[in-house]
Amino acid sequence: MADQYDEGQQEEYEEQGAYSKPKLGNTLSVWGNPRTMNLNHLVLTNIQNSSYFKVRLFELKTYHEVVDEIYYKVEHLEPWERGTRKTAGQTGMCGGVRGVGAGGVVSTAFCCLFKLFTLKLTRKQANGLLNHTDSPYIRGLGVMYVRYTQPPKDLWDWFEYLMDDEEEIDVKSGGGCVMTIGSMVKTVLTKLDWFSTLFPRIPVPIEKQIHENLKAREGEKLSEAQQNLADKRRYVEQVMYTENYFCFLNVLLFLVKLISSCNGLTSVEIKCCHNALIS
Repeated sequence: MADQYDEGQQEEYEEQGAYSKPKLGNTLSVWGNPRTMNLNHLVLTNIQNSSYFKVRLFELKTYHEVVDEIYYKVEHLEPWERGTRKTAGQTGMCGGVRGVGAGGVVSTAFCCLFKLFTLKLTRKQANGLLNHTDSPYIRGLGVMYVRYTQPPKDLWDWFEYLMDDEEEIDVKSGGGCVMTIGSMVKTVLTKLDWFSTLFPRIPVPIEKQIHENLKAREGEKLSEAQQNLADKRRYVEQVMYTENYFCFLNVLLFLVKLISSCNGLTSVEIKCCHNALIS
């Protein structure tokens, strides 16, 4: 993939892509903990101790190299690989608590996510992830990156244009949880839990504003759907009227022919009657 990749074209796409964003500085600051990316301690520890992160991802030095790695290796967006995280036998404070447990094999996705964090992405690069056309998992990790690193007050501006995105992505390890990019964006905005780990908490006033914005969008979509339904109904009524009109003309023409056969009208007289009916 990297051999076929035109970096200049990609940068142009990131800057002038299908989804234009307001002109902002290219430096992208990190909200929250600048060392942990606001990740759960257990997840972060397993990432940092992972041989995949310490060996394979250590070799990757650029944004585009990591994007290529995501393209080839990421197959879901859970923090743990399927069947590797064990919580059985835990008691006390660890028992059944989300994000707390004995760990497991941390996923390729979360290793790549933290690797992106170590590269200190620019705004253009973050937008490049969100708008990427090669893989929904590149876009999905872009959503996760923004959710973990950007101020809660800015999340709506980052994600609003993705709300109706219909590209599908299976986020579950082993498959079985297909959602659209739009649905994923709404999920990360409205829920803290993500497959047994947690996103950074959103302050209550901002959370309320997000829910109000979502409600307003749903109202706009409902009004648009109702208008489309009304337009379709008018179209169907118009088609039915036209069909009924021509059916009526055919019946009249049949009657004219029937009468002509009884009264001996000539073909010229029948044609005149026909022209009179359709005029």
